[in-house]
Amino acid sequence: MTGTRIAALGHYQPAKVLTNRDLEKLVDTDDAWITSRVGIRTRHVAGPDEPVDELAAHAAGKALATAGLAADDIDLVLVATSTAIDRSPNTAARVAARLGMTSPATMDLNVVCAGFTHALATADHAVRAGGSRRALVIGADKMTDVTDWTDRTTCVLVGDGAGAAIVEAVDDEEPGEAPGIGPVLWGSVPEMGHAVRIEGTPPRFAQEGQSVYRWATQQLPALARQACERSGVAPEELAGVVLHQANLRIIEPLAAKIGAVNAIVARDVVDSGNTSAASIPLALAKLVERGELPSGAPVLLFGFGGNLSYAGQVVRVP
Repeated sequence: MTGTRIAALGHYQPAKVLTNRDLEKLVDTDDAWITSRVGIRTRHVAGPDEPVDELAAHAAGKALATAGLAADDIDLVLVATSTAIDRSPNTAARVAARLGMTSPATMDLNVVCAGFTHALATADHAVRAGGSRRALVIGADKMTDVTDWTDRTTCVLVGDGAGAAIVEAVDDEEPGEAPGIGPVLWGSVPEMGHAVRIEGTPPRFAQEGQSVYRWATQQLPALARQACERSGVAPEELAGVVLHQANLRIIEPLAAKIGAVNAIVARDVVDSGNTSAASIPLALAKLVERGELPSGAPVLLFGFGGNLSYAGQVVRVP
């Protein structure tokens, strides 16, 4: 039987950094208010000449370099994003063109903040089914493009960036080649889809913060534990927990309620803000790059948010 694993990771953030002190000059807010409510101190902001596909391509290029692969070693490109301006060509096709690929399948997935974990599961399924040999999975968002900079409740949250993973096949029957991507647990709460929105012309990000907070802190711990059960990994066996980087006040209680008592918990939201679909691969890639998670260690990824969709799986560190 064919399994899958993450062969390599890559991440990218724009050079410009926007601090809480900078935001004090734009809206009626202050560093203490932002830090106490969401835990964010800085965020990276892309310029008008840095579209989503450029952010994605930078992260993808790093993942390819880390894996020692050429662009044409990839036959499937999946990009999770909800902030691409154009409908066609899609972001995945533009990334493939930037990287010089010749004939990959290219698809975008819009599941907002849960986009990367949905895309990772889709790549896992495609490789297991024989539809792909090696897939490039990217979470990339330019949230500052859809932000109302006069709304202090949302503009303090967002940042831009991208993270990428290369998914490839492994032989389950070969010694030392156990699958590195566990079964996904995914779903949604359609009747609460209004709680997180990017709507209108021009599109603008809005949310019902208290509704999202209550739902996340009350419902997600049990769902995250189910994702662990599907992979046969107990929460206390996890080496890391990488949740969607929405709010430190959500991340820390969630990790505790899951029961991941021995895990390193990603807190990249402090430095990067909410980067939507980019947040999980961005945070994971940084932890791996810094050597905080050893190769082969089990890590829970769990995305949640827009559409009130969620998706999570346990993966092994490349």
